[in-house]
Amino acid sequence: MADAVHLRIAGRVQGVGYRAWLEREATANGLSGWVRNRRNGSVEALLIGESDAIERVTAACRRGPRLAKVTDVQASPTVDDKSIGFRQLSTA
Repeated sequence: MADAVHLRIAGRVQGVGYRAWLEREATANGLSGWVRNRRNGSVEALLIGESDAIERVTAACRRGPRLAKVTDVQASPTVDDKSIGFRQLSTA
């Protein structure tokens, strides 16, 4: 059974390629799930997969892509929504 973690990422994380970067990171680590911008300026993501891969990607999210300035990452266990692959969703 796969683990699932919900992330809320705050800081300068929109308009800096964060979603595309996270999609690449998640895919490279064999994770499923999704990422989307939030209207409040944060980024939200669901990571599904092996716990060590989730930990690696969550740690990477604290740095983000080169132009990002991450100020906070909140990670909480959640339910696997049965996502296939990793994708970007519309802003919520």
